[in-house]
Amino acid sequence: MNRVVEYDAARRKTRMRIDVPKRLFNVDDYYRMADVGILGPEDRVELIDGEIIQMSPIGTRHAGCVTWVNRAFTLAFRGRAVVSVQNPLRLNKYTEPEPDVVLLKYRDDDYRDKRMTSEDTLLVVEVAETTLRYDRDIKVPRYAAAGVPEVWIQDLKGDRLLVYRDPDPKGFQTSLIRKRGESVFAQAFPEVAFTIDELLG
Repeated sequence: MNRVVEYDAARRKTRMRIDVPKRLFNVDDYYRMADVGILGPEDRVELIDGEIIQMSPIGTRHAGCVTWVNRAFTLAFRGRAVVSVQNPLRLNKYTEPEPDVVLLKYRDDDYRDKRMTSEDTLLVVEVAETTLRYDRDIKVPRYAAAGVPEVWIQDLKGDRLLVYRDPDPKGFQTSLIRKRGESVFAQAFPEVAFTIDELLG
């Protein structure tokens, strides 16, 4: 047990804080908890750095944006990529988020026989209605460290699209902001553009 002593100058007293080691879960532990019923299908959670994180409820605008992206990507990339909606994406042994939409390298089996990983990923799309800081500051760096080539965050409150490209273990090297009236394309398919107005709804 580690003890950390802090001095609170304002209150002129010493406080004791005890740092307790955490029990971190790996992906196999996470799936075993689901197998035995500790986590059920109604639990909206994801695994980040070995910790099980409760995901925020999905509002109607959020759901509508996910549905639009799913339909648009499915039509635009039919036979060239696989579109996955709110499914697990394994980044490493201790991190498996559930992005809103993932554009994956094409497979005939639609990943029925393989877990989706960062190596399969072309683009991750997160829709942020109340979760911008979490998506941007927690999830985006982990996508970069895992080598995901591109991430979009649909910032619904800010009415803009945040684009991250060129991953590096320390983070994405390129970040862009796209606003209404502009358009964006996935680097994997530069010939297909989507308007920001369509993406934001």
